[in-house]
Amino acid sequence: MQEQLLPLLAAICGYLVGSLSFAVIISRFMGLSDPRSYGSGNPGATNVLRSGNKKAAILTLVFDALKGYVPVLLVALYGARFGLGEGTAALVGLGAFLGHLWPVFFRFEGGKGVATAAGVILALNPVLGLATLATWVIMAYFFRYSSLASLTAAAFAPFYQMLIWDTGPIVGVLILMALLLVWRHLENIKKLLNGTESKLGHKAAGAVPAEGTSKKHPHGHVGAKPHGHSHHHPSKKKGS
Repeated sequence: MQEQLLPLLAAICGYLVGSLSFAVIISRFMGLSDPRSYGSGNPGATNVLRSGNKKAAILTLVFDALKGYVPVLLVALYGARFGLGEGTAALVGLGAFLGHLWPVFFRFEGGKGVATAAGVILALNPVLGLATLATWVIMAYFFRYSSLASLTAAAFAPFYQMLIWDTGPIVGVLILMALLLVWRHLENIKKLLNGTESKLGHKAAGAVPAEGTSKKHPHGHVGAKPHGHSHHHPSKKKGS
């Protein structure tokens, strides 16, 4: 009974960690708009970047990756003493990934899971993680589409694992994550085919600071721009 219960509990813990939507948390902390309210509406690092705040985007990327990396790493380091092996580590990684897609703490409105999947892969197999990351970077550099880079990297990851290493439980998780990533990117795929997909670094309309952070005009008008000297002076009469 314990052999079945512990892996399940570990997977649930992974799911709960994955349910922390750092795109929303960090945006709120930094006084930015909710990333679900502009651009693609996706609470992820790429959409946060469309707010124009690179620091928020980098923090989102790092923490989204860590929530996939840390739970898997903990199982890899300490799981053996509890009888938890590679299969449980892969299951915990899948749990964290699913938590990002459907976060219990944020009304199950999650992101697409690219950074979290990258963190999971890095923890399961560091060399595979670096190879997958290199695939993403190359595609993003040449084509400037985050979605295309993500889809390509996700598709190649299970093939890398099968060709270079083995076909254990990791492959099954990689294939499932890849399929879910494709499903979450269906709208992006349509935009790519239509030539309307946003490129990396493109600032989205509506990505503005949250309420209370707008600057006031010196004369008290919020957001107003001066248009020359607008004060009225009474005209002088001739001869005065």
